[in-house]
Amino acid sequence: MASIPGATNIPAPSASTSTEQNHFVPLAILTTLFFMWGFITVLNDILIPHLKAVFDLSHFQASAVQFAFFGAYGVVSYPAGALIKQIGYKKGVVLGLLIAGVGCLMFYPAGTMRVYGLFLAALFVLASGITILQVAANPYVTRLGKPEGASLRLTFTQALNSLGTTLGPIFGSILIFSAATVDIGSLSAIDLEAHRQTEAESVQLPYLILASSLIGLSIVFALLKNLPVIVDAAEDANHTAKSAWQYKHLVLGALGIFLYVGAEVSIGSFIVDFLGEPDVANMPKRQAGSMISFYWGAAMVGRFLGVALMLRFKPQKLLTFAAVAASILLLAASLSSGNIAVWSVLAIGLFNSIMFPVIFSLSVNKLGPATSQGSGILCVAIVGGAIIPPIQGLLADNIGLQISFLLPILCYIYIAFYGVKGYHLDDE
Repeated sequence: MASIPGATNIPAPSASTSTEQNHFVPLAILTTLFFMWGFITVLNDILIPHLKAVFDLSHFQASAVQFAFFGAYGVVSYPAGALIKQIGYKKGVVLGLLIAGVGCLMFYPAGTMRVYGLFLAALFVLASGITILQVAANPYVTRLGKPEGASLRLTFTQALNSLGTTLGPIFGSILIFSAATVDIGSLSAIDLEAHRQTEAESVQLPYLILASSLIGLSIVFALLKNLPVIVDAAEDANHTAKSAWQYKHLVLGALGIFLYVGAEVSIGSFIVDFLGEPDVANMPKRQAGSMISFYWGAAMVGRFLGVALMLRFKPQKLLTFAAVAASILLLAASLSSGNIAVWSVLAIGLFNSIMFPVIFSLSVNKLGPATSQGSGILCVAIVGGAIIPPIQGLLADNIGLQISFLLPILCYIYIAFYGVKGYHLDDE
């Protein structure tokens, strides 16, 4: 997934900070963070079908994974911005890493006790840490080097985020779906219970590895010396304050972010089960889990293509084109079978790639002093990833999984509208 700006302005460079300072080590660590939170987020797409089997859940019940994870954005984003203003960006990064590490450690008792609610609690804690990280890390990247290279550094770190979302499903499929080929229908009640316990515990190793990595990075980052002290840019005292909620293009853009994240996460959440449908590809879970890498890998490729295309075409036109293309692909995935359905749903990632940054940039355009508030509103709108997947899960349980993939089309239709008209400023 795209890296998500925090709820604070990216500050202007300070004259007191030497751009000649060697920031290679902290920048390398922050780049690793972008990779890791993409890696961790996409593991949810593996957890959903896995926990669905472990606890014998419906699609709706299994989608609570995304509700718990992305619900943290709605709950934690605003408090995270206020907290970081109090403790500073460096301590914010360290705190976010530690909280995320604790969330990963919680998967161990969740697996041992085999309690679905504890898995959901672990995901909420993990996502809370990632939310704090995202609020704190973006401004740091802009300051770790010469000001003129800030955009390049952010682009590079965001590309590493996409690399994480591409490799995460492969990692998760190998470690988590290792025993998924067992025919549970042939097992006795006692053997089935033992099998489900083994499956629940299979999540422990990957999340222990992630926990040790996150906590180790927090220690390294805490020990770094001579990092720049970031001060938020001051608002223009002569500019009349105006609430971000008074800007129509920002409010419409927040709805666009809500629906975009909801659609992207919802599609990714059900890809494994979608590819396992007899009328689609009838893939085993381990193979289907690895295929998710094509969905997120296409988003990584699309991000680089999008940068090149924006040199020739207006972003809002590319946004509309991408939304229409995604709708057509979803229609094909929902109504066809075999390779057409498989590659149609995976190719949607290519067109998802530019949506978040384009909607975000159009939404905060000309907000002035309200930019910080607007950024916070957009960050909270990421909670769409918690709302849309359960709705699709409910549809999948009642009308069928494949046909439920028609739901995200409604999200993309709105995004196309935003690219045509919704982005316009009030004075245009």
